[in-house]
Amino acid sequence: QVQLVESGGGLVQAGGSLRLSCAASGASGSIFSINAMGWYRQAPGKQRELVAHITSGGRTTYTDSVKGRFTISRDNAKKTIFLQMNSLKPEDTAVYLCNADGSTSYGPFNRWGQGTQVTVSS
Repeated sequence: QVQLVESGGGLVQAGGSLRLSCAASGASGSIFSINAMGWYRQAPGKQRELVAHITSGGRTTYTDSVKGRFTISRDNAKKTIFLQMNSLKPEDTAVYLCNADGSTSYGPFNRWGQGTQVTVSS
């Protein structure tokens, strides 16, 4: 089965930076491909929202509130994506979740990571 492993969350002061990573891996001997991966976030009392999204071809999408501050990138060979977050604001505080959409020899899949907490202090 495909699973996502996230890292990089933590505590940071406003104006600081964090870099999140999310690696997709499959069972031994399995073959899978990624169509797109993305980062979402959810703060208490708010709906989950897309933060950034990237296709295997490199096309990117960002929510307006992070444009110019966050950058999503990928390493297709390692099936890993990154989210470089600069100029962080307290309103960026949320659980950040990785998502991957792709296919295996058994069919398509969509998978979520466990989530990583990002807390920005003022």
